[in-house]
Parts: sequence; structure tokens; C-alpha cells
Amino acid sequence: MASSTPLVLVTGATGYVASHVVQQLLQQGHRVRATVRSLKDHVKVKHLHELCPSAEHKLELVEADLLDADSWTPAVQGCTYVQHVASPFPSAPPKRDDDLIRPAVDGTLNVLRAALASGTVQRVVLTSSVVAVASAGGNVTPYTESDWADEKSPHTGAYNKSKILAERAAWDFVKTVPAERKFELAVVNPVLVVGPALHGNPGTSIEIIKRLMEHKIPRCPKFTFAVVDVRDVAKAHVVCMTSQEAAGKRHILSTANLWLSDIAKILDSEFCQHGYNIPTGELPNFVTNLASFFDKGLHSAKVFASKVILLDNSRMTKVLNISPRDVRTTFIDMGNSMIDHGLVKRSDKYKGRPSAGQQQASE
Repeated sequence: MASSTPLVLVTGATGYVASHVVQQLLQQGHRVRATVRSLKDHVKVKHLHELCPSAEHKLELVEADLLDADSWTPAVQGCTYVQHVASPFPSAPPKRDDDLIRPAVDGTLNVLRAALASGTVQRVVLTSSVVAVASAGGNVTPYTESDWADEKSPHTGAYNKSKILAERAAWDFVKTVPAERKFELAVVNPVLVVGPALHGNPGTSIEIIKRLMEHKIPRCPKFTFAVVDVRDVAKAHVVCMTSQEAAGKRHILSTANLWLSDIAKILDSEFCQHGYNIPTGELPNFVTNLASFFDKGLHSAKVFASKVILLDNSRMTKVLNISPRDVRTTFIDMGNSMIDHGLVKRSDKYKGRPSAGQQQASE
């Protein structure tokens, strides 16, 4: 007998954000079908079956590839909602811009075409990014969802272009759909996503914390990051799926702006006692500029993170009703999870996370 519970498709389920989206959907009783590149890669998919042991509905996994249009027809079949989270996110600039742009744009259009052809999809939630909203450099007036970054700016790298062009392509596609066949689109635009990892397949955003925890840098470059907890990002995806106010809108997801040295101090305050030597001092700007010539990842970060970017997150807090988590909790949870999953080497002094009783006693 067919279930009356709507079916939700989540793309790129092994990813950092997507794993949390899958988990929250399962915890709330949704039927979830999730896409992976290969069902044969048991190491990558194993954790997905363990995300919610008490789930009312068993997670269904299917294979799909962003650039294989035919793979999306069976993936979307019978779904009421689509969470399109999959998109390439590199640790360093690619050799060719198209290596990022093509999978992002063509992949998004392939998913949207399959959603249209299904005849059952009512809404697609698209994971975009704040880089599709805000340009590099500081600003006086906070950016809002009505703003768009300029993909033609010399400061706009390949990743930023991929997010801008993919989101524009999605909005343009929906406009062309006849009214009688139209489905709704909601978009989330998170800043740097941080917080606990659910598995040992590292995401690119984790690399910054890994460098701090493993003392791979002597001091902190004078970078500032707007950050948001991955659990809040996943919640935003779930709310956007059914909220009337979310349809046809973009949503900036941001908690706070932090200097890298501030993040290091949060980590140091917790993990110093566990044997981790985390650098908390700042590098002089001239050293950062020099180092960026030799470190591609540092160079791309320097362009976007040298000044505080002001953002209006009122849709996140007032429309989606998400109260951002405290950043201290976010980074401590992140550090512990990275140690637990082997993303950061376990120190001999590491005592593990405090038990529930210890946590309550300290509150």
C-alpha cells in the first residue's frame, strides 16, 4: 500500500549540508529519497543509513549525477518536494572556471527539468550561497535578498560565478514554466557553513578549522567570516519546503561575523585542555599578502574575507523563525565532531565530549 506521506528528494546526500538536511527530514517523519554518485561506495553512504535509526520511514538511496540529465528522471519520480543541495565546492580555484560552473548550472537545470517532467513536484528548495548576493569588500548598508553579486567583477572567482549563474538560471527557468505546470522555488543563501560534521567525508568549509586544530598555520590571517551553523542551515531548508512565506523568495542565512583569531580563541578555550595547540595570534597583513602568492586557497579567501560584510538576516529570524545558535557552541561541537570522525588527529589528552550529566551540571 502506497504511503500518503509526501516524498522528498535530497540531492548530493553525502555532502556536509545535505547530510544534515536528510537527518532533520527523517527526524520529522518525512519519506526521504537521497541521491549519491555511486551506491557502490559503501564508505561514503554508510553513515546515511545511521543518521536516524528510529526513523518512521527507511531512507531510500538512488544514483544520480549532476551532468547526467537522464539520471534525474527516475530520481525525481513521485516526489512532492526536491531539496537541491548538490553543487561542487573546491578548496582551491580550479584550472578552468567551467569545471565548476558547468556542473553547478547544468546540474541545477537538469534537476529542475526533471521536477517539471515529473508532474508531482510542488516545490524545489535550492541551496545557493551568500556569494550570489554580496560582492567582495566591506559595505555600509547591509545586503538584502534583493541584491545580486556581479559575476563579471574581476574579484569574482569561479566558485562565486558558479553560484550566481546557477541561481539566476533557476529563477529564469521557473519564469518560463506555464502556469498550469508551474512549481514553486525557494532559495537559501548561507554564508560560511560551520558546525558538526556527521561523517568522515570532509567538506571544504571544514578545512579552515582543521588548519587551526592541527596548527597548520603559525598565526591567523586577518580574515573575517560571516558564519552560520550547519544545523540552522538544514532547518532553513526544511522550513522553506512548506512555508507559504518562503515560496518565490531568497533567504540570507547568517549568524555573526567573526575574525579568524576570534574563532581560534573559542577553539583554544575548549581544546587547549585536550592537548591541542591552536594559534590565536594574528599574522601581519603584509605576511598574509605574501603568503597568498604561494597558497591558492589563501589567495581566494583573501579577496572575499579581508573586510566585514554586513548582511540582513531578518528573513531567517522572522520569516523562517530560526534563532541562530551561539557561535561558541557551534565551533566546540564542530571541533569535537572532527576529532570523532578522524578529520583531526586525536590528541593523547583528548577526553571526549562531556556527558549529558556534565553538560547539565555546567549550565
